[in-house]
Amino acid sequence: MTNKIQVTAENIQQVLGQTSEENIVALSFFSAQSPECQDQARILDGLAQQYQQNLVVAMLDCDQQQALAAQLAQQIGLQALPTLVILKGGAPVDMLPGPQSEQKIKEALQKHLPQPQDALLQQAKEALAAENLNEAFKYAKQAYEIDATNSRIKLVLADICIQIHRLEDAKALIETIALAEQDAYFNNIKAKLELAEQAQDSPEIRALQQAVEQDPTNLENKVKLSVALNEAGRKEEALETLFAVLAKDLNFGEAKKFYLDIIATLPEGDAVAATYRRKLYSILY
Repeated sequence: MTNKIQVTAENIQQVLGQTSEENIVALSFFSAQSPECQDQARILDGLAQQYQQNLVVAMLDCDQQQALAAQLAQQIGLQALPTLVILKGGAPVDMLPGPQSEQKIKEALQKHLPQPQDALLQQAKEALAAENLNEAFKYAKQAYEIDATNSRIKLVLADICIQIHRLEDAKALIETIALAEQDAYFNNIKAKLELAEQAQDSPEIRALQQAVEQDPTNLENKVKLSVALNEAGRKEEALETLFAVLAKDLNFGEAKKFYLDIIATLPEGDAVAATYRRKLYSILY
């Protein structure tokens, strides 16, 4: 079990170095001669397996490592065996003296272990950095569903929404950020949204809309308009315009390909994608 370690004077610094904001160390002071210590050691074995990604269980046998145990005991005020010290970011954050139930230890650990929304947010950031926008949206949305009050989650989700052209969703998220939480990242996201909104109504789109209004039978102009709308992030309007083309001529140019390509860019489970898949099936079959 790689996340369970026997602590010695030689490896104590290495053990303590494994603490971070994502990983904690549960340092157990115990005596192999004590039945209560043995019972707690079995509990810690199970927890080490349960929290393999974020927890290191470090066992310090106070009988075999007397000098080290005495030094650390003086530093933390150790008064009983077993005692469990929880370390995070290189420092003690909690101490449980005496024998503890599994539930009590779990409660103490969970206060300091990453929460599910934190892990999802990190996955969203990694997917965003890799330019995998649909995956980033999925993870950020799941994080938001768990904790809709977290401003960092809301801003990351808004950032992704802008990049996948869900501007109304991004705007709604940004408007919920409290004044005290409007930092440099907030200002960056707000500026991105303003630019994206400006790009939605370009002279090219207006000219194509006018051409379509003047000659509704010109399917080529409708396809051109749908391409421009899609590039501006107005995907639902682009799909509606293409559907009008396909309803007239299912095999017109590359209209069907453009239609399916736009659907493919929408996030998994997107309601717009589902609606326009059904509409296409209605004329295919």
